[in-house]
Amino acid sequence: MGIAPSNDAPFRTIDDVEFGDGVIVRSFANLYGCRIGAGTTIGTFVEIQRGVVVGARCKIQSHSFLCEGVELEDEVFVGHGVLFVNDRYPAATAATGELKGPEDWELLRVRVARRASLGSGAVVMGGVTVGEGALVGAGAVVTRDVAAGAVVAGVPARAVRSA
Repeated sequence: MGIAPSNDAPFRTIDDVEFGDGVIVRSFANLYGCRIGAGTTIGTFVEIQRGVVVGARCKIQSHSFLCEGVELEDEVFVGHGVLFVNDRYPAATAATGELKGPEDWELLRVRVARRASLGSGAVVMGGVTVGEGALVGAGAVVTRDVAAGAVVAGVPARAVRSA
């Protein structure tokens, strides 16, 4: 693992990131405290937060948001504007009226298995696993696990067909 991507795009924030060989990070991306596997490409205006693990040979398109608790296995495709959610009950403040801190919420992890594809604008809720080779349609809201090889679409996402 290296400490810098293999390209020199300007205007990006990279802090405490482990890079595999041949990673490309486009301009205006924010990456911090994460791990990016070899051969992965990260598009413009992508944010990848602390604790995220991205496998090898993934493609993450522009304007996507990968929050803490997300794991992408190898060869995953993330379309434009895909959003991951890691908190079931988001709120700015605790019952006391103080701003919420790390101790005030439960991290809900998301795992996207090898060779799965997430269409543009999809929203993947916390606690969900997207199975190997699954396809999530554009604009779908994934609220429960997606079986390996399944194709899901809609709000909430429902099976359209399976392998």
